[in-house]
Amino acid sequence: MTPHNNPASLPDSSPSAPSRWWALLVLCLGVLMIVLDTTIVNVALPSIRTDLGFSETALVWVVNAYMLTFGGFLLLGGRLGDLYGHRKLFLLGIALFTVASLACGLSRSQELLIAARAVQGLGGAVVSAVALSLIMNLFTEPAERAKAMGVYGFVCAGGGSIGVLLGGLLTSQFSWHWIFLVNLPLGIAVYVLCLSLLPAARGQAGGRLDMGGAVTITLSMMLAVYAVVNGNEAGWLSLQTLGLLASAAALLGAFLFIESRVASPLMPLSLFRLRNLATANAVGVLWAAAMFAWFFISALYAQLVLGYTPMQVGLTFLPANILMAIFSLGLSAKMVMRFGLRLPLAGGLLLAAAGLALFARAPGDGRFIVDVLPGMLLLGLGAGIAFNPMLLAAMSDVDPADSGLASGVVNTSFMMGGALGLAVLASVASARTGDDGSLAALVDGYHAAFVIGTAFALAAGVVAAVFLRPAPAEHPETTTALEAA
Repeated sequence: MTPHNNPASLPDSSPSAPSRWWALLVLCLGVLMIVLDTTIVNVALPSIRTDLGFSETALVWVVNAYMLTFGGFLLLGGRLGDLYGHRKLFLLGIALFTVASLACGLSRSQELLIAARAVQGLGGAVVSAVALSLIMNLFTEPAERAKAMGVYGFVCAGGGSIGVLLGGLLTSQFSWHWIFLVNLPLGIAVYVLCLSLLPAARGQAGGRLDMGGAVTITLSMMLAVYAVVNGNEAGWLSLQTLGLLASAAALLGAFLFIESRVASPLMPLSLFRLRNLATANAVGVLWAAAMFAWFFISALYAQLVLGYTPMQVGLTFLPANILMAIFSLGLSAKMVMRFGLRLPLAGGLLLAAAGLALFARAPGDGRFIVDVLPGMLLLGLGAGIAFNPMLLAAMSDVDPADSGLASGVVNTSFMMGGALGLAVLASVASARTGDDGSLAALVDGYHAAFVIGTAFALAAGVVAAVFLRPAPAEHPETTTALEAA
């Protein structure tokens, strides 16, 4: 798991052990801002619609504008970090995201809010693409890296459900503007602290940006995201959706052709010969689809079926967050050091699948203790165990010179899996419910969505168990690191 040495991509100076952990905390705060914004907005959408006069179709662009730029620029952001320095790109992304958050919070028109959300997505893509590589370069010892990745995994896994709780609190107590304005002090603090805590790092000496690859893959990702997020509204077999997906596929083909020919490719195709990276990305697509079933469908079930307030919906996720914290911030790392990557990853995903299966039988008159809490506990336990080994598997074989790109690939897999999964689940639920507005029909639709989500999680667990290369518990140096920890 120790990365290959490449002086061109390593920090100019290695920070002390305490400084590394403070740097990790600041990096995770920056990532938390990004993760929160993927879910915090959903709770406030009804208030935004009323205040700014959005139509039902226009309102979705408050979410879609963010997803479009976020998904489109992940790979490019990661490669720019490799070329020009991860620290420099992280600071740029935080600055963009913070300024865009101010514009969102002060918005008094639909156009300004949507434009600012697009800039937020751009900043979020850059931060997400390089944060993982910064952590990998800060922590090179197996035991420390496992612990650090556990903290990062908790932020990624728990941030979405924390966003539901925080969104409900800010919207109900203040106004929807504060879901964006709350980012300002956090963004400024992260920027200032990163200047002193993150070591200055050199980019790749003599590296050049592959403009042809950058343009084709960015356009391909944006068209694919646009097609997916509008699939339910436009129709999955409509000319618009099929045309966008065909265009995205053609651009992806052009990108692969360019990458096989240029001297300095944006994405070296040899990356996908790394077995653990390829497996982790396949698992990431399936697991993200299952996670979106959890975050969104269970929140809808609690609010529309059980009649919970936005604050109560957020509180239902609290037990899962506590379990994720316990495992992600300590126990998961020990499990990785003891059993390797494959067993905790597959086991955690299967536990999460069991949690989703419990939601697939939750009745219309469900009670929290009997019908909500058991599923939440299993999902929190599974996510807490699985995220650390998933991230470690994705980055374990990658040269530090390509760590930003690999991080961008991982995040792209999560984003695309989540967007596609949510679209599929929403379509399944809607088709099952039909025009019947009864509670029973609504519950039936959610049950169908949870069954599909369970299948996604099961498939992710099977792929991890079958294809992931066993590491690192079999290596003697890992045992030594465990004893030292």
